[in-house]
Formats: sequence, structure tokens, C-alpha cells
Amino acid sequence: MKVNRALTIAGSDSGGGAGIQADLKTFQELKVYGMTVITAITAQNTLGVQGVYPVPVEGIQEQLQSIADDLKPNAVKLGMLFSSEIISLVAEQLSEYKWKNIVLDPVMIAKGGAALLQKEAVTALQEKLLPLATVITPNIPEAEVITGMQIVTIEDSKEAAKQLHTWGAQYVVMKGGHATYQGEEVVDLLFDGETFLEFKSPRINSIQTHGSGCTFAAAITAELAKGYTIYQAVEEAKSFITKAIEHELNIGSGHGPTNHFAYQLAKMQSV
Repeated sequence: MKVNRALTIAGSDSGGGAGIQADLKTFQELKVYGMTVITAITAQNTLGVQGVYPVPVEGIQEQLQSIADDLKPNAVKLGMLFSSEIISLVAEQLSEYKWKNIVLDPVMIAKGGAALLQKEAVTALQEKLLPLATVITPNIPEAEVITGMQIVTIEDSKEAAKQLHTWGAQYVVMKGGHATYQGEEVVDLLFDGETFLEFKSPRINSIQTHGSGCTFAAAITAELAKGYTIYQAVEEAKSFITKAIEHELNIGSGHGPTNHFAYQLAKMQSV
């Protein structure tokens, strides 16, 4: 039996909705063996982030070494990396181990507004991680920070995608959840360096979206780990996150987590 493996390098969310916890749930639901390198521990719930405690770089390096020595991943997701020091270490190790299928989810700000990436780390992300990324999956606020552009129209989104590709990412997925110009649809744009492909879904009016970006990127990672193309991976991830938002759990008093089991439940109900 072939076991496909995916590694997530990210922060821990004590509330279970985002970060390492969301990634592992997504990997499991998509039948991929999940592994972790924890970069920071956060104290958070649906109301916000109460504390962020970065893991010492020595601890991160040792986690990476442990995976490299015994459990080579088929795909790697990069989430909350917090500091330029951590970004530099991760970039160096990724290059050394020559791991493939790198999915960069540039986690910067939590749903409640807490900063999850230090300002000085943005340059390190641009210079050191983008050239290693198979695909980057920014939402509009993240893309604005990375590129320095103001994104108001779909043409702005396309220009930002082109810039991110120029800086090294093989593929760019510009997520449309924050777009005010899209009306009743959410349109994610996949740019391969030449053409744009649109992935559409109905806009769901919900605050139960905590961890949606992590989950979407983790689903792409899982599908790449299984050997699917980037186009197939994004299509499956789009379906996964749409179901996860559509079938609300309604947990907590704030921005509740998405429903990671909804995708498999929908499949079971359709049989």
C-alpha cells in the first residue's frame, strides 16, 4: 500500500480551527498521512489570538531534521512562519532537502486582526520563499502586503499574480474571498505564468470561516502529495473548502472554524 505523505510547517492553534490542527484534519480527510513542524504556539479561540509564542529556531531545525531523516514528504505546506529568522531557516532547509510541491500560504493576520507575521519578515518571504514555492495562495490583503499594490479590481488581482510569479512562484492562486468586486460569486484565479484559470463558487455569507485559508492550502498540498496536477489540486481544494464553509459547525462565540468533515460527509450522502 502506497502512503502519500504531507508535511505542514506552521503554527499551532489551540482552538483547533486553523494552523497545524486544520492542516492535519484536512490531510486526514483527503487520505494523506500528515506530519508537522511547529513554528509557534498560539493561544487562541474563535474570539481572537491571546498570545503567540515562537518555537526557538533550534527546535524548528531539529523537527525538520527528524522528518528529513526518516519521513520524506511528497508535498509541503508553509503556513505561519512568524519571523525572518524562521523563514530563513525553513528556506535553507527546504533547499538542502530538495523537497518538492511546496505550497506557500502567506499567513499574516488572524481573523481577529492579530499579526502572525512580523513586518520585517515580509522581505524574507519575498526573497527566500517565493523562489522555492510551487504555488502561493494569498488572499487579497496578503497579496497587497507582499506586492505593495492596492487590489480593487480583478485586473489588479491579475497584476498582483503576475508580480508574484515574476518573483519566483511557479503558480499563483489569488483567492477571492475578500474581493468586494465579485458580488455573489467567489472567484479564485490560478495563474501559471501565461494564462489565468477561474475557479468559481457561490459566496456564502458566514462568519464560520476561521482557518479557511489554511484549510484550502492544506487541501492543495494533500492533492499534490497524491500526484495530482496543480489544476486538479486547486479544483479539489475549492470543492473541499466550499463544503467546509457551507456546512457550519457554529462552535464558539466569534469567527467559528470550518467543518473539515463536510467534504467526506457530502460524498457519503451522494452514494
